Amino acid sequence: MRRLTIDQARRYALAAQGFAEARPDGRVDVRHFRRVVNRIGLVQLDSVNVFSRTHYMPFFARLGSYDRAALDAWLWESGEMFEYWGHEASLIPTQDHPLWRWRMNGTLNWQRLERMRQEHPEYLAEVLAQVKERGPLRTAELHDPGERDGTSMWGWSKGKVALEALFMSGKVSTAHRRNFVRMYDLSERVIPAEHFEAEDLDRDRAQSILLLRAARSMGVATAADMADYPRIRMPEARPLIERLAEAGELVEVEVEGWRRTAYLHPDAVLPREVNGRALLSPFDNLIWFRERVERMWDFIYRIEIYVPEPKRLHGYYVLPFLLDGDLVARVDLKTDRKAGALLVRGAFAEEGVDRMRVGPELRAELEHVAAWLGVSDVVVSRNGNLAAALSSI
Repeated sequence: MRRLTIDQARRYALAAQGFAEARPDGRVDVRHFRRVVNRIGLVQLDSVNVFSRTHYMPFFARLGSYDRAALDAWLWESGEMFEYWGHEASLIPTQDHPLWRWRMNGTLNWQRLERMRQEHPEYLAEVLAQVKERGPLRTAELHDPGERDGTSMWGWSKGKVALEALFMSGKVSTAHRRNFVRMYDLSERVIPAEHFEAEDLDRDRAQSILLLRAARSMGVATAADMADYPRIRMPEARPLIERLAEAGELVEVEVEGWRRTAYLHPDAVLPREVNGRALLSPFDNLIWFRERVERMWDFIYRIEIYVPEPKRLHGYYVLPFLLDGDLVARVDLKTDRKAGALLVRGAFAEEGVDRMRVGPELRAELEHVAAWLGVSDVVVSRNGNLAAALSSI
């Protein structure tokens, strides 16, 4: 069995994710957006906007500055992307719609939905009829949306539960988002006919394609890594991955320091070196699976949004910093749009990192991202062992 060093595994992974290429020099357009999505497969969404909407960041990390309005127009208006539960809530190429129907056609075992069906047995059909007649619409625009349970973060009203159930089953889709709130419409009015009417795929075949694409987007990966990418359960994923390896569509390899067998995609490219820098959203595809991040870079990363402030180690919205192929630091960022400033509320270098080298590189990237966000100042607090190196520049 072929053996890879951990450095080779990193370079395979970074190349697969588009980090081995220099950012474009000129104007960034739809062709560049398509290229990023072709590499990473899908783009995760998240509502937190303390720094930047997370779906903007994978494009910035790989392309540098671009027009966010142009990206939004392509993502939401071109018909080339649709929203669904891929790796969490995600934007997915519309041509891949048939690959996700096994999930749409699955049994939705959701306690809130079952309670709603028991208490309001006709309600789901009524909501679907309203979308058909009046869509696109948001939950609040339903005739009887119900009351939200304010005691819980996920205390959805019965209207939201119904729309999310219809969304999960593929009957409705996101037509667009208004202030990041889903506007629901019938899927046949959102998904172009050539993709909506495309033939269904067998569940095993669809999942095999998704796992193989996950391997391509990661370069080299364990079975667990691949399964996490499209969120396929391991009991389903493992035999499919074994079949792909037996068929030669994946190559079994050993990676230095990894206890489990890894799989190399046959098209994976190994660059001689990886140069450049990038700030990574907590929801960037490269770092989705925290176990893989720790195994690959010895970088322990946890999102602390839901951790009480006194117990946070690094901050509320912390982005890892990638420099020349290594995760060398992390920064807690907030965009103060009213004051026109990017606030660095904490800056932390990894152990053994040359802070005098990393500091200027991180500062330059922070100034780059601040300009892209339309704020003029980068304000660094004293929190963290890298703060002094950032502030002295």
